[in-house]
Amino acid sequence: MSKTYNPEIEFSRRMLMTGVGGGVVWAGLVARLFQLQILEGEKYDQLANANHIKLELAPPQRGRILDRFGKPLASHRRAGRVTVIPEQLEDPAATIASIAAHIDLSDTQVNRVLEDIQRARRRRAAFLPVIVANELTYEDFARMNVHAVELPGVQVEMALTRSYPRGRDFAHVLGYVARASQDDLERLTEGKTQDEAKTMEDMFRHPDMRTGRQGMERFAEEWLRGKPGFRKLVTNAAGRIIDQIPDERLAPEPGKDLFVTIDMDLQRVAIERFAGESGAAVVLEVETGDVLAMVSTPAFDPNDFVNGISGTDYAALRDDSRAPLYPRAHGGVYPPGSTFKMVVATAALETGAIKPTDRVHCNRYYHFGNRTWHCWKPGGHGSVDMHAAIKGSCDVYFYEVARRTGAQAIADTARKFGFGEAWSLGMTGARGGLVPDPEWKMRVQKEPWFEGETLNFGIGQGQLGVTPLQLALMTARIAADGAPLKPNLIGLGPKDPDKHVLDAPLDPKIMEIMQSGMYGVTSEAGGTGYRSGDLGLGGPRLAGKSGTAQVRRITQAERDSGIRKGINIERELRDHALFVAYAPADNPKYACAVVVEHGESGSGAAGPVARDILSYAIRSNSGRKPAWSQNAALKPTEDEEGSPA
Repeated sequence: MSKTYNPEIEFSRRMLMTGVGGGVVWAGLVARLFQLQILEGEKYDQLANANHIKLELAPPQRGRILDRFGKPLASHRRAGRVTVIPEQLEDPAATIASIAAHIDLSDTQVNRVLEDIQRARRRRAAFLPVIVANELTYEDFARMNVHAVELPGVQVEMALTRSYPRGRDFAHVLGYVARASQDDLERLTEGKTQDEAKTMEDMFRHPDMRTGRQGMERFAEEWLRGKPGFRKLVTNAAGRIIDQIPDERLAPEPGKDLFVTIDMDLQRVAIERFAGESGAAVVLEVETGDVLAMVSTPAFDPNDFVNGISGTDYAALRDDSRAPLYPRAHGGVYPPGSTFKMVVATAALETGAIKPTDRVHCNRYYHFGNRTWHCWKPGGHGSVDMHAAIKGSCDVYFYEVARRTGAQAIADTARKFGFGEAWSLGMTGARGGLVPDPEWKMRVQKEPWFEGETLNFGIGQGQLGVTPLQLALMTARIAADGAPLKPNLIGLGPKDPDKHVLDAPLDPKIMEIMQSGMYGVTSEAGGTGYRSGDLGLGGPRLAGKSGTAQVRRITQAERDSGIRKGINIERELRDHALFVAYAPADNPKYACAVVVEHGESGSGAAGPVARDILSYAIRSNSGRKPAWSQNAALKPTEDEEGSPA
């Protein structure tokens, strides 16, 4: 018997089969989705992110350099710039030409950028940005932001750049930073492993990265630099950055702040006091040896070097007759003139060559052999002892004392005061000058020492050469009764491996005699620096010594006809003016040395400068407790903020 066809049963069967089949398909889809999203989700998430998230090397923010009270001497400011990513440029020349259509780029700049792009590709560093233009104006920054969306691989951004808010004031102390050269990279990667060297090279090729070239910036490079990290960036299809994903695990480690012992305000007062004259000034705190001011003027502006200085501008600095690149305070070598007479007197007393009460008669002339030496004072000083000779700066007295003492003893004593040694204290360009003696002359010049040279030695002339910093060290040791002195320029930072204590023994009783003579210079009738003794503080006075250093030999014919000075002689032939001093005279806190190049008169040109510097140091208490000893939490100041130039 045949089965009767029932459409309802057939429909139900088909629905069941369809349902089972659909269930199988859906089960497969769910299983696949489970596999993709749960079991392998992390893998595919990483693959997807790779298409629009990239890690870019992030250089560390360089540490600041602060004065003793926490005021910024080297910090940062924000400035607009344009960069390109070489690996994202199809036609670099066309891209740079497009940028040049919106902002002003010279042919030199264009060629430099194209060369940098080619160099980055050769070095397989095409992923690193190349700077096209720095220091954008507001108008250029806005214009480039509008058009950058049309230019794949072009970035317009605000970036931190190194800033020296006091400009020239600290140029020879701080030095400057610049883009790392090949020589810099070789120096910085010396002793590193291959991987460490590669990471460091990539870091220093980043447009935000700078390295110290001179001064504290170079000496404290590792302290200031910090450690690199990465930025997690979101980019669009054209490679343009559209967002940044914060990730503290990848953040760079900033460099550490460095404190120097200098008082920024005292430094400014000293510079202003030079009133445009060339020279140097150094101020030390007598008790601690802290350097409170270190002035070399004129100077250069380190801001000009941060983003690269043009060949023309550098040549102008290099060829300037006033030598703004010359670090006079610690690298300038001058004859000390009469400021050296305390060293000669100390040597004479140490060796017993003379007693403080022994007298020498000065009628202005000193005859030795077939030559005649002269005293600066017409008519001479008459009969003088040591105190009167220092007070009146009698040359004839010191010719005789030097002859009795001998060159070797004078040289040995000079070195006790710090002469002949290059005191870098973390700066570059330090020089030791020259303390000549018979052994040196035979070794270097292959000639014996002549006694006539000893006479010149006795008044701080001849081949003797010293720096203003050394003169300040000498003055501080005298003011401290000969106590050991540890000169220091770094308050909080890396230790200077070359630093040591100036502790060669000096007799306190002899130092008291030197102090008495220096007080006579500024506070007794007939003292060569009498006009500079009053600090204008209603009581305290300074003790000091003037000096005038010849830069040429004066012939007898010129003496007979009258020595030319002032406007009657070319500036470069005029004598240097020097003055050393400490104050207050009865309780020394600060020691100072001043050199005014071609200022002619130590008491007239350099003395008033030293007086005003010391007066300010006392009034403002420049040696008061420094910020680093107070664990002050110092925040960026207004000098460290900013926007496009």
